[in-house]
Amino acid sequence: MSAVVTEDHRTESADTRPAEGPREGAFGNAVALSCRECGHRVGLGPFYACPECFGPLEVAYEFPAITREQIEAGPRNIWRYQALLPVPTDIESSPNTEPGFTRLLKADNLGRELGIENLWVKDDSTNPTNSFKDRVVACALSAARELGSKVFACPSTGNLANAVAAAGARAGIKTVVFIPSNLEQPKQVNSAIFTENLVAVDGNYDDVNKLASEIAGEEDGWAFVNVNVRPYYAEGSKTLGYEIAEQLGWRLPDQIVIPVASGSQLTKVDKAFQELIRLGLVEDKPYRVFGAQAEGCGPVATAFKADTDAIRPVKPDTIAKSLAIGNPADGIYVLDIARRTGGAVEEVTDEEIRAGIVQLARTEGIFTETAGGTTVAVTKKLVEAGVLDPTLETVVINTGHGLKTLDAVSGHVSAAATIAPSYTAFKATGI
Repeated sequence: MSAVVTEDHRTESADTRPAEGPREGAFGNAVALSCRECGHRVGLGPFYACPECFGPLEVAYEFPAITREQIEAGPRNIWRYQALLPVPTDIESSPNTEPGFTRLLKADNLGRELGIENLWVKDDSTNPTNSFKDRVVACALSAARELGSKVFACPSTGNLANAVAAAGARAGIKTVVFIPSNLEQPKQVNSAIFTENLVAVDGNYDDVNKLASEIAGEEDGWAFVNVNVRPYYAEGSKTLGYEIAEQLGWRLPDQIVIPVASGSQLTKVDKAFQELIRLGLVEDKPYRVFGAQAEGCGPVATAFKADTDAIRPVKPDTIAKSLAIGNPADGIYVLDIARRTGGAVEEVTDEEIRAGIVQLARTEGIFTETAGGTTVAVTKKLVEAGVLDPTLETVVINTGHGLKTLDAVSGHVSAAATIAPSYTAFKATGI
């Protein structure tokens, strides 16, 4: 008997897949793409908008019985969760960057400073290109292969460009990445080292994303990971939720704080928790989900605090460029989850973000980029405001490595003390 996990919408029979479509089993236990708004279903293919209401599509599954032991016997990367993802059973045989199963670090030092009794950091900075984007790109690459795509592409605020360029190089597929022209230099270099097709666009991420959508509509055979194969791409973020639960000993945390750019990561972590509950892999229990944004690009936080569903697009102005999406596609769903779980969405200033970066580095030895600094700073703010319960087990997610955003903290940490090569000179420093 199989356990069926889909979205909580009305269901319809899936459209018939065309004869020239993907091979049988190309998407594992996925059975259709389901509209998050009206529940209409379409067959598995390069679709991302509902033909009935233009709502976003996401992957629906029919899962078989799955045990903890089966998962634990898998590889130490995201493919241990192959049965829960829209990828084929032979996914390991296809060249990929093998991301995932990053460390979950007990953060007692940071916890003491923040006043949280039981704190963990899920550190995704150790992925192949040093950010969580390697997870989502691996799933998007699998879909691109199965759909016969000739070009692997993306619009990006940086981390995604790095991950797509590296994954495309590993897979031997032509790769093109589009970035805002003012992107941090280290992220530009990190992409250019993997692909010669790096395109900088005058404008912000929303401008870049609009261009990518136009190209996807005009060019055949282009797989834009976060446009026309977005439903498959987004599922990769579920693996963060799976890993956290497994690494905690197959249980869900009481609270989790997640950075919000498009909002997809937060919604998929919640989806992962719900799937684990429905499959009987973890105990059903309450958990609270908190979103973290920067004040210079905090449209979801603004809507949450105004108690409205109306998310007003903004023009980003923040050092947290990886979160600088002024019109977040999944913002409304972030609001739904935060409210449903008793969480919140909060924002912090650039100075608070820098302080969060330094605090995580000097307490736990983790150098995070600006998104992680945002998450730490928001966690601090939520505790001080009495919104986040400091007595409950809490996980914060670090999505990327600080070497990618050096400019954000350069000039904001102490310069080296230059001394003569003598013991007397050293003693004079007072260190």
